[in-house]
Amino acid sequence: MSRLVLATGVAVLLLGGPAFAADGSPLPPQNARKLSEIIAKVEQRDDFRYVDEVGWDSGAYTVTYYTTDKAKVEITYDPVTAEPK
Repeated sequence: MSRLVLATGVAVLLLGGPAFAADGSPLPPQNARKLSEIIAKVEQRDDFRYVDEVGWDSGAYTVTYYTTDKAKVEITYDPVTAEPK
């Protein structure tokens, strides 16, 4: 009986593995700029100090960074044009 339970558990994990890995969030389009290009633009902004977080949501990159005077700035960038939305 324990072998049957073990075999069933292994089968579920092996067959369901790809389903667990897929998070369902869309990927950037094929013609998107490199994320490093977008980050380089952020680093060139006035009073830039450091990047805190980069996220992908609703078809755009959201970059959160801090300035030298400790202000938190969040900018959403178009992935194709690499320009702020």
